[in-house]
Amino acid sequence: MRRSLHLVLFILYLLSGQPSWSMTEEQIIAALSLPENSTGNIADAIEEATGARGWMSADMKPIFDSRVVGRAATAVLRPVLKNDNRKYPNLALELLDQAPAGSVLVYVMQDGIDIAAMGNLMGTTAKVRGLAGAVIDGAVRDVAELRRIGFPVWSRRITPATSVGRMVGVEQQVPVKCGDIWVNPGDYIVGDTDGVVVVPMAAAERVVELLKQYDDKESKMIPIIEKEKSMLKALEIYNRY
Repeated sequence: MRRSLHLVLFILYLLSGQPSWSMTEEQIIAALSLPENSTGNIADAIEEATGARGWMSADMKPIFDSRVVGRAATAVLRPVLKNDNRKYPNLALELLDQAPAGSVLVYVMQDGIDIAAMGNLMGTTAKVRGLAGAVIDGAVRDVAELRRIGFPVWSRRITPATSVGRMVGVEQQVPVKCGDIWVNPGDYIVGDTDGVVVVPMAAAERVVELLKQYDDKESKMIPIIEKEKSMLKALEIYNRY
């Protein structure tokens, strides 16, 4: 139902021509959720809009085939010494409990790429709270259970190693470097079977505009490619690349 509302709002935006008002969060999410807007096309649009790379490192992969679109909620964890008896706030779990429904958790494990930031209990919590997914610069565990409950996670590793007693939260809802890309809280995260891209808030409307142009060009190029059996001839007309 929510996705249908997103789609209706996005269609109304497109039909309105050049509106004087900005796109809402729901309209941007609806646009980024359209099936033709792959992470590949979105990565191209981010680079054209900002001049900077928008895709995370190539080892950031989903634990099962899925797609996620949502706004980033960030946390950073770092290693802790076994003899460190200080009490640290559990910022990762605080974020898990407090992030708005539809958010994508972005956990960065500093010097802990082989340590799991999430397992079945955290995944179950995220699922029942209505979070959209998680992206982890580090590892994930309990993959079979996460697949069973259908909570999508992208991570750089899969491991049995827990973060309990090894990592502590040091920051939340701050800019983080995840998969070699800076992510600000509230940026738009899109993940699919190819990987993860980050759409900066300030560039989101421009990215949506470019995606519509890409789709128009590609839709017109396909019949030419099928007829001429040549991509170069299609590019001569529409210059997609």
